[in-house]
Amino acid sequence: MIKGIVIKYPQENINTDLIVPARYLVNSDPQYLAKHCMEDFDSEFRQIKNELQATILVAGSNFGCGSSREQAPIALKASGIELIIAPSFARIFFRNAINIGLPILQFPDLKALNMGDKLDVDLEQGFIRNLSSNQSYSFTRFPAFLQKIIKLKGLVNFAKEEIANSGMKS
Repeated sequence: MIKGIVIKYPQENINTDLIVPARYLVNSDPQYLAKHCMEDFDSEFRQIKNELQATILVAGSNFGCGSSREQAPIALKASGIELIIAPSFARIFFRNAINIGLPILQFPDLKALNMGDKLDVDLEQGFIRNLSSNQSYSFTRFPAFLQKIIKLKGLVNFAKEEIANSGMKS
């Protein structure tokens, strides 16, 4: 169960260049990237996120399009975002988020979730409970193996567990 407060950007096609601008890619430290997360899209992102204590990003369709850079989901995760909800994700962002263990979910009804809403999200059962509006919504769950990668906080931990469970030495 993920519990958090929403920061919402319903615009479509928020690309990786806006999530973490290329000029900051000279440093791969997640905390450094987090300081610059979304600044070219909304220079007040960090301030708003911190004031709301938001940990759930609700975004428009095709979130994470553009350049293939793993730093985009890394920056979001390091900034304190624990879940991203959008109607759709660019395929490379989708994979990069899963690979680093940043939970994402596809949910089409952006009007149901507003800035500042308090949510309980159960990725395994496939439901969102909006505590602010007292409404509940269902969504299509990911296949079990993707849920496991997210639960284990990323592909590296998933691979380590698979190796350990197989009896092979890493």
